[in-house]
Amino acid sequence: METNNRQLTVRGLITGILGLTVITASSMYVALRLGALPWPTVFVTVLSMAVLGRFKNSTLQEINVTHTIMSAGAMVAGGLAFTIPGIWMINPDAEVNVLSLIIMAVCGALLGTLFSAIYRKTLIEKLHLVYPIGNAAYNTLKTGIKSGKESLKLFGAMAFSTVFTAIRDVFGWIPSVLKLFGGSAAIQPVYMWVSPMALAIGSIIDAVSAFLWLGGCIFAYFIFIPVGLKTGLFADYAAADLVRQNLGLGIMIGTGAGVFIKTIMAFRKDRKNSREKSSVSKNTVVLCAFVLAFAAILMAVGTEMNLGQAILAVAGVCVATLLSGILTGQSGVNPMEVFGILVLLLSQLAFSSSITVLFLTAGIVAVACGLSGDVMNDLKSGHELNTDPKQQLIGEGIGGVIGAVISVVVLLVMRKSFGAFGTAELPAPQAAAVASMAAGFGNSPAMYIGMVIGAAMILFGVAGATLGLGIYLGPQISVTVGLGTIIATLVKKFTKANDNDMNLVSSGLLGGEGISGVVIAIIQMLG
Repeated sequence: METNNRQLTVRGLITGILGLTVITASSMYVALRLGALPWPTVFVTVLSMAVLGRFKNSTLQEINVTHTIMSAGAMVAGGLAFTIPGIWMINPDAEVNVLSLIIMAVCGALLGTLFSAIYRKTLIEKLHLVYPIGNAAYNTLKTGIKSGKESLKLFGAMAFSTVFTAIRDVFGWIPSVLKLFGGSAAIQPVYMWVSPMALAIGSIIDAVSAFLWLGGCIFAYFIFIPVGLKTGLFADYAAADLVRQNLGLGIMIGTGAGVFIKTIMAFRKDRKNSREKSSVSKNTVVLCAFVLAFAAILMAVGTEMNLGQAILAVAGVCVATLLSGILTGQSGVNPMEVFGILVLLLSQLAFSSSITVLFLTAGIVAVACGLSGDVMNDLKSGHELNTDPKQQLIGEGIGGVIGAVISVVVLLVMRKSFGAFGTAELPAPQAAAVASMAAGFGNSPAMYIGMVIGAAMILFGVAGATLGLGIYLGPQISVTVGLGTIIATLVKKFTKANDNDMNLVSSGLLGGEGISGVVIAIIQMLG
């Protein structure tokens, strides 16, 4: 298999769109029914490699661009599934214009692609974020054309993870969670997710980010809440938990603001110290301005939003996609619905927006963040393979727009088939959380304090996004990720395994569970 400039091809485009259709539909199904969305990146990498590898003149870059197209719709589906069903949870008889949903989803996909292009150089080339999912896709592609020990380590771990996940999720012979602590008056029961993927993420990401993640969880659940309850700072556990959530969100937002400020400062410094012209052409600036204006006007004309609400939504996407890119790059986790909630609340404060407008706002932000997380993973693997990012972004844009239309259709078909959301058949838990937050901010002071902490950490050289993630998320995934970091550290210290060995095994473990998750979702959907 060669590695030349054959990248975005007709056969790759056809292969990508065919795979995109199935994976988008299955992702919508599993997001609504299970409240989870496995990253499809490694699955589509293997599938693209299996199809295009049959051609003698196929290239790694062509496969890379093809799997970029194929995975785009999955996270668009997640953005919709994690937000829009909340409309019908609040009002089961609500009438939502289908065209409004399609316009919102398409605009989210276009904006997610645009801001990924804008942030790519900062996040991938300057900050060198890990992007564990994209890293796993790169290792899969690189090792897939080789034989020997490297291939055995990657695909052996992938096979083990695939079988393990099938035994856990299909046959139920392995529990999906383990109870570590039964709970007390001040501490909720502690569970650990039994997941090769979470262990692998802990092994791949840098130790500082991983331990900040685990440390945030330990601080929030075992120090902050118990001490606050014991000293009377909080009236009850619900009040303490609300402060915890807002503090974690604030730190994540502050991290994004800190990166944004540092990027602007660095840009101004470069412009001041360099005699060279800016690498950003006037045509690029004009194109970006046109896309932003087009999206805002289209949302104002084609949906229930007015122009002010549409501009706020687009501005929210600008910041939220940066946060999404940072968190995905540091942790492999992309809480897209959380970013949708934040901009939803801002729209409510600024305009007293209707329920439909609030959910359209959350939807466009979540779709853009979902697509941004996906494309940044793809761009990371593309960067390692010397793939042309422009061709990847074109592929992602095409896949995102097609996936947006498919996602809306599947969402409405499932509503008609199952009758309602928030039920045992379609629990859609993330959308339920969005619906519960439509009433307003939980604890503004905690969020503001968190924002200051997050921004300060970034400005002083500490990437604090995973700290906020650990405070916001429960111990279930945080403990497993931390355990993965500890295991990887001990293995490298007491064995001959090096970073490359651990990277290959971790990529296999991560990819195997992702593959199983997608396959199980497709089988369940067809069943």
